[in-house]
Amino acid sequence: MVVALAPRNVFAVPNVLRSIRTGLQPGGKTRLVIETASRPSYTLSYGDKQLIVNLSNTNGKTDIQTKLANGTLVKKISQIQDDSLLQVSATLSSMIDAIDKKQIMILEPNGDNDYRLVIDFIAGTGKGINTTTTSAATSTAKPVANTTQQTTHPSKQHIIVIDAGHGGKDPGCIGKGGTQEKTVVLSVAKKLKKTLDSNGYKTFLTRSTDVYLKLAERAEFAEKKHADLFISLHANANPSRDMKGFSIYTLSEKASDEEAQKLADSENAADKIDVNGFEQFSKDIRVALSSLQQHAVAELSEEYANGCAKSMNRASIEQQKGPSVRHAPFAVLRSTVPGALIELGHLSNKSEEKLLKSDAHQNKLVAAIAKSVDAYDFDV
Repeated sequence: MVVALAPRNVFAVPNVLRSIRTGLQPGGKTRLVIETASRPSYTLSYGDKQLIVNLSNTNGKTDIQTKLANGTLVKKISQIQDDSLLQVSATLSSMIDAIDKKQIMILEPNGDNDYRLVIDFIAGTGKGINTTTTSAATSTAKPVANTTQQTTHPSKQHIIVIDAGHGGKDPGCIGKGGTQEKTVVLSVAKKLKKTLDSNGYKTFLTRSTDVYLKLAERAEFAEKKHADLFISLHANANPSRDMKGFSIYTLSEKASDEEAQKLADSENAADKIDVNGFEQFSKDIRVALSSLQQHAVAELSEEYANGCAKSMNRASIEQQKGPSVRHAPFAVLRSTVPGALIELGHLSNKSEEKLLKSDAHQNKLVAAIAKSVDAYDFDV
């Protein structure tokens, strides 16, 4: 049994399949990730214990190594090329129901990945699937977290860890007026905790006083709390006194640009103030994580970061010139917890230093970040 296909979109240049992988998500959900060179146009078809993803104007790649995680519903994946239509067919261990569009995302490219079509599903009865059923989603689908604002408190008490960067003998960057980064970010972190607590989340601060913590300790703290989201707060500095605005970063082994790499190097240097120790932690994390888990964390982090940038823009908070979300190998983000590092602004800019010190602007930042948490789909 096959679902009727929607009309194909025609592109001048064919899309290309990059990779296919599966993963196991909280709640026993199976995640299927199909990576393509450009934004995919797709429909879904269903068979007996079978899910078929129809990718229009796409060329397959038979030599890719499909990565199948243990414990998912997917037993085997095959590719069928029919002229310009590529069918990615997943053989399942049980029947599934028609997949709701809320369980489907298209993630934008980041430092290590191209476009990713992400489909989550669980075992079902197969009821409601028939030959007249239309596709679950189209190429215009967007991540739920980027387009939907929740108006109610979360039904599950999700755990958020808020990390105020630097602290103690590490002041972070210092503005021309003497404002220290460690002081600004701790103030914002405490206000954000208060807001998120009132919104129904369970939040923890990596530090609530002016103490020094190694980067490994911050990441490990989020792991031990079994956090659903990790938010690391910082303030930036730039040789150009004219540079200003917020920026958001996610973890990637390869920096998205030279400036992102320099910032990561600067933030990672905080560990050099104290004894070594991150190297061993980082190695342990790498061993503990499979590549599939790393990809899943990267995708969720990217989803949150994009939503946070949009929330900041909607609040009319000035953004640093360039991409709203960048990627770099930040030590503090190396964990199994999805997260992002937010540079709240530039202390090296005289006007922004004054803003970052003010309660009014800090409250504005907190409100925007809190909305981004509300909009994030924790259950994907």
